[in-house]
Formats: sequence, structure tokens, C-alpha cells
Amino acid sequence: MPSLGELTTDLAAEHADLDALVAGLDEPGFDTPTPAEGWSVRDQLSHLAWFDREAVRAALDPEGFTATLADALADDAFTERAAVEGRAMSGAEVLGWWRAARAEVLGALAGLDPSTRIPWYGPPMSAASFTTARLMETWAHGQDVADALGVERDPTDRLRHVAFLGVRALPNSYRVRDLPVPEVPVRVELVAPSGQVWAWGDEGAADRVRGPALDFCLVATQRRHVDDTALEAEGPVATEWLRLAQAFAGPAGPGRPPKG
Repeated sequence: MPSLGELTTDLAAEHADLDALVAGLDEPGFDTPTPAEGWSVRDQLSHLAWFDREAVRAALDPEGFTATLADALADDAFTERAAVEGRAMSGAEVLGWWRAARAEVLGALAGLDPSTRIPWYGPPMSAASFTTARLMETWAHGQDVADALGVERDPTDRLRHVAFLGVRALPNSYRVRDLPVPEVPVRVELVAPSGQVWAWGDEGAADRVRGPALDFCLVATQRRHVDDTALEAEGPVATEWLRLAQAFAGPAGPGRPPKG
């Protein structure tokens, strides 16, 4: 497992990569629609800024965060709060908000013990897992921005963090849909951008997922339909899982339709 310092360094690198995509946008550019229905580039950045701000609160004031958690989750409009706040700002203001929030979250996380438990909108996580989740969110929403702007991003081996969460979240991908969690083990073997092979799970498992790490991360974050990737699944559980995979917390996501 990487250290918390390594994780925050990689998170900062993901911030920088996304910042490079949006730093030169004019006001109409921030209103460019993204593949997430109803969300613009502005909304994607607002989402990251809002939840980075919440992450600081969860890390530094876990009791206060927990006290408001039930009310937040009971609000049907909860997930739209960030967009509403961001739409009242100019694009430059949203960018400034995100830059400030992400700097604060890096500072808050850097001062924690890696094993510190942090409450969240899903299950509580260790500081290390929490940092990994913020990286995954930044990368995934950055993919939406890149797709909106027609930019092909160069994948890096920071995808290992996203892939790790995707594999680890297999049980939750079923639970959020009120489906029984399979008892059958699944072996995952992915080819990293560097050419290394990353593997998780029982080597003798009959159910397997193989393919590029980038494709697995796109599927696990629901940024691509599995049919539009080079992933290969063997066995009924592996095949089913790739159509349900969800690396992020919260209710079941709708995913993306195949391009056809």
C-alpha cells in the first residue's frame, strides 16, 4: 500500500492535470456540456469543490460532520447542492473555489494518521482510503471534462489507485442495488500504462477480468460502458459485475449507455 504522503502527492498531480484542462477556458467554455447528462464543465468543477470542502469538514471535524450526515442523505436534492452553488458564480469564480478547496483538503489530509477513520456519505474510511477516493473522484470528473473538451488524456500509473478502489468496491456495487453479493472470487489482471501487470484476487479463480487498466477504471467509475472497452470477462460473475461496477460511494449510478 502507498503511504499517505504518496497518495496526497498523486492527488495533487491529478488536481494539476485537470487544472491544465480548464485554466484557459472562457465563460462559454465553462458551460460546455459534459457526458454526464445535465452537467457542464462548471458543474463538474463545482462538484469537486463542494465535496473537497466537505472532505475538509469530515477530516477536521468528524463529530460535526456526522451530526449533519443523516439530514444531508435524506435530502432528495442533496447531490444538486454543488451545482446550484456553482451556477451562481462565474467560471473563474468556480475555478478559484475549486483551487482553494483542493489546497485545503490536501493540507487537512497530510496532517492525519493514515489509519484515522473519516466519516463520509458512504461507509467511514481510513485517511489513506479517503485520499484514494478523492483521487478517484478527481480523475473521474476530470474524464468528463476531457471528453467534453475533446481532449485525449495520457493515462498514468496513478490509475492503480482508481483500479484498486474499483476492485475493492465489488461487494458495494451489488449492495447499492439490493442484490446479493457473490461468494465466487473474481481475479482481476490489468495492464498498466507503464506496461506492468496489476493483479488482485485468487489466482485460481474461474471468474476473471483482463484488459487495459484505463478501460477498467473507465468502467468502474461509470465513464464508459463495458461494451466500448477492450476488457475481457470470463465467468458469469465477472461478466455481471462489469455491468454493475461502481467505485464511488452513494446510490447506484446509471452508468453510460454503449455507443452502439
